[in-house]
Amino acid sequence: MKVAVDARELAGRPTGVGRYLEELLQEWASSPDARRHEWRFYAHRAVPVPAALSPASVTIAGSGGTRWEQTAFPRALGRDKPDVLFAPGYTAPLTTPCPVALTIHDVSFAAHPEWFAFREGLRRRTLTAWSARRARLVLTDSRFSADEIVKHIGIPHGRIRVIPLGMRRAVHPPAADREPVVLFVGSIFRRRHVDVLIDAFVNHVAPRVPASRLEIVGENRMYPAGDPAGGLSRCPPDIARRVTIRSYVDEATLRELYQRASVFAFMSSYEGFGLTPLEALAAGVPPVVLDTAVAREVYGPAARYVAGVASPIPLADALTELLLNPQARDAVLGHADAVLARYDWTRAADTTLRALEEAAGA
Repeated sequence: MKVAVDARELAGRPTGVGRYLEELLQEWASSPDARRHEWRFYAHRAVPVPAALSPASVTIAGSGGTRWEQTAFPRALGRDKPDVLFAPGYTAPLTTPCPVALTIHDVSFAAHPEWFAFREGLRRRTLTAWSARRARLVLTDSRFSADEIVKHIGIPHGRIRVIPLGMRRAVHPPAADREPVVLFVGSIFRRRHVDVLIDAFVNHVAPRVPASRLEIVGENRMYPAGDPAGGLSRCPPDIARRVTIRSYVDEATLRELYQRASVFAFMSSYEGFGLTPLEALAAGVPPVVLDTAVAREVYGPAARYVAGVASPIPLADALTELLLNPQARDAVLGHADAVLARYDWTRAADTTLRALEEAAGA
């Protein structure tokens, strides 16, 4: 089977979709079943791909944006004539010479159009819907997202395959070696309520836990544009200095943050899956999350749930208890092994490969 892969998200600094594709490729590179296929990776510039897949990496001039996807990319596919195209990031060319297996991680742009600029939201809604309706199979990360795809795009459940993401366990220090650090990792959207997290920390947690710090890692992608840290300028300087915000850190720094932290905060009101709280859990850090249907599905009992964000106080109380009370942390972490066992990249890659074969009719 000749498999074409849209590999644009491997260019530059991979974020969510890029990391998803990286993990699948790492597993496929060690899989005899995957290596018996012929792989070809398409991007607008050179991308790193595993040599074990004996890949041909095709660089197609252009920006890697929508015009590239809908014109130059399908022309290249027409020349190469693959048996299936794997599109891991929401959209695919609307004209292809082969069946498409398309991954849609969430449909926030359809469920909450107010979170997106008009043109960007319209582009996402239109292209994702058209791509999904033309795809032979749609892959997604959770039952919640499958239901949302049915509701907002109209794809029947029979054409959707739910394939949970994987998780790699980290070697983490004993709880006694942790610092009173609250950690957030993820792109900053309004739906993730980072402003509420900062409010909870500076006005309620920091005065009660004098040595505590808040570490935020993520690019600000808020719409409408805003600064979640704007209120820090009104804080006492000694409190403001205990909040660090970085748009990006390298992998070594990120591992070090997970190893230092005592609690992870992720107050998102909408996700298709929500990977970083699981990363925290795998590193021995109990997550505090907003109580949503997808959070309950993904994290189960291995999280502390907060009912809402109308007030920062419930979040602050949960963070404070987990920072100060080892028994409260242990109560969450005691469920970690059972929950994390659900998420395995080898299993995810094998199931995804079966879906590609199904889409190709192999």
